[in-house]
Amino acid sequence: LVLLGLVAFSECIVKIPLRRVKTMRNTVSGKNILNNILKEHVYRLSQISFRGSNLTTHPLRNIKDLIYVGNITIGTPPQEFQVVFDTGSSDFWVPSDFCTSRACSTHVRFRHLQSSTFRLTNKTFRITYGSGRMKGVVAHDTVRIGDLVSTDQPFGLSVEEYGFEGRAYYDGVLGLNYPNISFSGAIPIFDNLKNQGAISEPVFAILLSKDEQEGSVVMFGGVDHRYYEGELNWVPLIEAGDWIIHMDRISMKRKIIACSGSCEAIVDTGTSAIEGPRKLVNKIHKLIGARPRHSKYYISCSAVNTLPSIIFTINGINYPCPGRAYVLKDSRGRCYSMFQENKVSSSTETWILGDVFLRVYFSVFDRGNDRIGLARAV
Repeated sequence: LVLLGLVAFSECIVKIPLRRVKTMRNTVSGKNILNNILKEHVYRLSQISFRGSNLTTHPLRNIKDLIYVGNITIGTPPQEFQVVFDTGSSDFWVPSDFCTSRACSTHVRFRHLQSSTFRLTNKTFRITYGSGRMKGVVAHDTVRIGDLVSTDQPFGLSVEEYGFEGRAYYDGVLGLNYPNISFSGAIPIFDNLKNQGAISEPVFAILLSKDEQEGSVVMFGGVDHRYYEGELNWVPLIEAGDWIIHMDRISMKRKIIACSGSCEAIVDTGTSAIEGPRKLVNKIHKLIGARPRHSKYYISCSAVNTLPSIIFTINGINYPCPGRAYVLKDSRGRCYSMFQENKVSSSTETWILGDVFLRVYFSVFDRGNDRIGLARAV
């Protein structure tokens, strides 16, 4: 189960606007030579993070506090797509004009015959997400994310899609995880851009706006201090190759309510909710007074401001999420919990810190040092 890139020059940060929508969240090639190159060029944050850098920004639109998508283009001349920037996966794909599935017919499809730089391969792959599944074929073409350009970028073209019919606001997925978990075996766009010298440092950062406000961005090659307050707290990955960290505990009102003996946490921009084991999620719902109805757990909207903060302790530092952060309104104005069951099978207790958590905390994904930085979002 899987839930749910880049020309800048030295000391250059590129920001990509994101738009908000509905939800999304292994192995192929061995260690790429690029991983060794990145490790040889360790840097200090102060070297890459400063306000005076050249910036590329794009306007964005916010749709409902659920998932975040941004514009990219593929081909020559460029064809535009809306994609989810997903730290939970490594593959980049969009619908193709080969695809006859109903889901493909409702989204923008890549017209390969109209691109002079397109190159098709005979390699196929399959991916299963929490919200659906797809089958695709690997192709190569020029991809642009803002001012960043990746030439001869391998990417997926879906030939079959199931379960994605309702994802009206985005066409495909752009994975930002490590290359070793790619299902297609294609080098991710972030790695390709770093390899081509399009970004100066192997780092990207994400700010997700809240309450349907504008301002969500993903930035590549550096960090803009204006998007967070205080200092970044760095958390090492459990191991290089996936955005997974240790979490000490989850508590509420000074009592541990989950992750009592430490657990794992996946930091995932491709997941809308905070997800955990069913038994523990049900415990949290009972503690906050949420009642099940259909597939959601509802709570009185008048009680939201009095709900206790749920505190995630990571690397010895507390990250509180107030009630207004973990409760959303549905289309009828009813309030429901954004804690959900994590259906990923694992031998250890695993939580997914999705957009609910990342709206509160600005996040930096540092491939050069295999760590994640967290700070209170502005």
